[in-house]
Amino acid sequence: MGKYDALVELLLEAVKEGANINQEDCSIPVGISNRHIHLSQADVNTLFGEGYSLTRIKDLSQPGQYACKETLTICGPKGAIENVRILGPERRESQVEILRTDCFKLGLKAPVKLSGELQGTPGMTLVGPKGSVLLSQGVIVAQRHIHMSLEDAQRFGVRDGELVTIQINGLRGGTYANVAIRANNTSQLECHIDTDEANGMDLTPTSRITIIK
Repeated sequence: MGKYDALVELLLEAVKEGANINQEDCSIPVGISNRHIHLSQADVNTLFGEGYSLTRIKDLSQPGQYACKETLTICGPKGAIENVRILGPERRESQVEILRTDCFKLGLKAPVKLSGELQGTPGMTLVGPKGSVLLSQGVIVAQRHIHMSLEDAQRFGVRDGELVTIQINGLRGGTYANVAIRANNTSQLECHIDTDEANGMDLTPTSRITIIK
């Protein structure tokens, strides 16, 4: 092999290596969300007793958020689901995030919404060890979304509130559109997809996705 051929081979290897690095830099880890509950402190008091504090058992990927030991039974017009996990910390208003398949068992028509967008959503009954709460609203199917920092948003060329399309690789892979960007100074980079959507494309907690817009 001549000097020219050797130089060309080295350049091709460098380009290939750079492409692999860029591809890795542009991939985003996946967080798979099952049904869960966010509670206000007033509803914590009703369900578990006055002055009760939720028990943190595991920190979640997003800073300051955690899974609690406590669970509740959620009840709709046609059925109930037991042992639904509560996530902390407490919020201003209680919210229940369920799966599309849960809607059939519960007899509810929960809309696809981003967390915190509760206007016009149905309610349900929450049952705890010390009491029950009838929510007038707050039940949603979570819209798929990507948490990221403002620095990440600049790197990916997106902005907070933008809707993008993501690519999922694998034998059952494909694309999901209408994925909301949630960019702020307190978020950790992660794409949140619920269990129904993850099962549909064989996603696991170690999967990664890419934004294709």
